[in-house]
Amino acid sequence: MSKHVIIIGGGIIGLCSAYYLQKEGHQVTVIDKSNMDSGASYVNAGYITPSHFVSLASPGMLSKGIKWMFNPKSPLYIKLRLDVDFMKWAWAFKKSATASKVEQSITPLLDINLLSRDLYEDLKKSKDFNFHYERKGLLMCYKTDKVGEEEWEVGKRGIEEGLKVEHLLAKEVSEIEPDANLNIKGAVYYHSDAHMTPNNFMQEMLLFLKESGVSIFKNETVVDVAINKQNISKVITDKQDLECDEVVLAAGSWSPKLSKKIGLKLLLQAGKGYSINAKINTKITIPSILCEAKVAVTPMDGFTRFAGTMELAGVNHNINPVRVNAIAKASASYYNNLNITLEEKSQAKCGLRPCSPDGLPYIGRSSKCKNFTVASGHAMMGWSLGPATGMLVSELISEKQTSLDISTFHPDRKF
Repeated sequence: MSKHVIIIGGGIIGLCSAYYLQKEGHQVTVIDKSNMDSGASYVNAGYITPSHFVSLASPGMLSKGIKWMFNPKSPLYIKLRLDVDFMKWAWAFKKSATASKVEQSITPLLDINLLSRDLYEDLKKSKDFNFHYERKGLLMCYKTDKVGEEEWEVGKRGIEEGLKVEHLLAKEVSEIEPDANLNIKGAVYYHSDAHMTPNNFMQEMLLFLKESGVSIFKNETVVDVAINKQNISKVITDKQDLECDEVVLAAGSWSPKLSKKIGLKLLLQAGKGYSINAKINTKITIPSILCEAKVAVTPMDGFTRFAGTMELAGVNHNINPVRVNAIAKASASYYNNLNITLEEKSQAKCGLRPCSPDGLPYIGRSSKCKNFTVASGHAMMGWSLGPATGMLVSELISEKQTSLDISTFHPDRKF
């Protein structure tokens, strides 16, 4: 049965949800408060990451955060503030950052990442798109033995989970990346991962959706919803009222504000990340994470992207040049002769990644409303999990059996 589905949010999650919903024959409307040409879906590292099966809420992360919070150049910055929502989130994060809870999340995170990678490859093979996509794996590059040992412990767990992972010495890394001129001790190499140029995909997906009859409303803000007998009957924006059969909340870091409209207190904080696009002489062909610096390096279509930091400081797009310079300086310490220009650093962009307290996304129907589906909270895996989330949302609304068990991702879960 065809339904009119309104998707609030036009990032990677919202557009992928629209794609699979329209494939099922639903009438789809996407509403976004921006011009849909910037933000986290456009400035991220472009990774598809089966390697990221350990949740952000891992043991020791809070203590690292406290240690780093006084250093403006650190990979993680947490701005302490007297905000009730932040304090509740921080307490839930602390309770979630245990070895047993991380263990429980490994299989769900790996399964949804693998599904999403397969769906990206299906999209690439289809005649609908021609976006940049390469499956060359991911190098976790390290400079110190301690970090190398930590990364290899995760890598060995990846092998147990069925991934192909190798521990490479610096000489072995130079054999597969001969012109990168890396200054490292070694790397853990995940063959499972892939990478893309986000802007390419987003532009192609937007064009495809418009041509497929999906209504796209840019620069329009959802201000309220009308609820009748536990059903949202109408979505109210600053420009119009829209009747609907189903609503999908895919508004990223703005999701908690909107979820409160139906009485759902979604614990979620915006994690700001920065990225620099650079034209460099160094030839980098395999995506790499510079482990000690927590910087992601991605060879994209026509440029190389350097991305990093996790800044928990509320919803804002203020760019801190100190943190931008820290990304550039750290990158230069891993790649000999690398030069990111002042102009490239001055054009750095930022995006807000929606972070749940346990590092797991929110995907599912909330009990607060019968026709309300949440698709948010993906943190640093939003790009990776876009297609899988979109398909799962479509299956829920089409009343089909979901491709994965998504009970772990339920938006009403307790912390």
